[in-house]
Amino acid sequence: MGTVVQLKKQINNSYFDLKNSVEEKLVLVEEKIKTKLNSDVSLAQKMTNYHIKTGGKRLRALLTLGSAKLCGYLKGGRDINLAACVELIHAATLMHDDVIDFSNFRRGKKTINSIWGNQSSILVGDYLLSRCFEMMVEDENLEVLKLLSSTSSEIAQGEILQLQHKNEIDMLEETYLKIISTKTAALFSASTKLGAILANKENKKKDALEFYGKNLGLTFQIADDTLDYNSEVKLFGKKIGNDFYEGKITLPIILLFQKTNNTEKQNLKNIFKKNTKTENEFKFTLGLILKYNIIDQCYKKAEHFINLASNSLSIFPESKEKEILKNLTTFSLERSF
Repeated sequence: MGTVVQLKKQINNSYFDLKNSVEEKLVLVEEKIKTKLNSDVSLAQKMTNYHIKTGGKRLRALLTLGSAKLCGYLKGGRDINLAACVELIHAATLMHDDVIDFSNFRRGKKTINSIWGNQSSILVGDYLLSRCFEMMVEDENLEVLKLLSSTSSEIAQGEILQLQHKNEIDMLEETYLKIISTKTAALFSASTKLGAILANKENKKKDALEFYGKNLGLTFQIADDTLDYNSEVKLFGKKIGNDFYEGKITLPIILLFQKTNNTEKQNLKNIFKKNTKTENEFKFTLGLILKYNIIDQCYKKAEHFINLASNSLSIFPESKEKEILKNLTTFSLERSF
């Protein structure tokens, strides 16, 4: 338990270090997002205003700003424009996610689809994506346009792949990694690579930041999925079990299914076939996770990607920005981060 608390403190510090290092530009990112979401359609304006008020940590925007600073991009506003762009791509995917997952709450607040309905939520998500493409074109850089458009395509395919394997409790770990590589890590990867593109760095540094972002994103999602079955997270005020009740097959369940005996396997299959799951079934699953030490196994998997992300920054000279990004690889343990 002490290790978990210590790690969270370390992670929060690295996040705030990054935020503080680009604070002035982050304010301009927020302004850019508000400006871009202005609409003459009253419902669209109302929904986007609500989205902005729900907040978020702007981690992907921070990664773009931090990577650009690492690479020496200091003047100009392209980093602000593109940081806003990656945040809007992320926001659009969340709106679509909430419809697919029938989610009613995100970050402790009602989701847009639970207030205005699925149809409006999907359309506003599409509206955000169309704004993103306007911003990509405004940047007037073919490499940026190609990167962000292909990333948007990857994310959509990741969503479809996850839907294809829904409730598949014997899912291969390889399939899970492919899903989170496209759904989560792809946008992390694009966010960090943008910094090197903006500063016209050589391909080695572009590749290094792309690799850093990908492995940071994989770590982010593995840790997030693991926390949903980690009772110790109650210390941080985060409700656990959301993925379980939604029937999502994530790494803890994949590893658990590999370890259990035949009777336990059948019980888990029966549970995940059901549309509605009970609290007792969740407690049963948590008991098996504890029995087979699944949480530690998940974190060991995450550590592999942490090391890959951290090592990829070795190509860059020592600097405050490099140290901050390196510290981020210790990762976040809370969904809202």
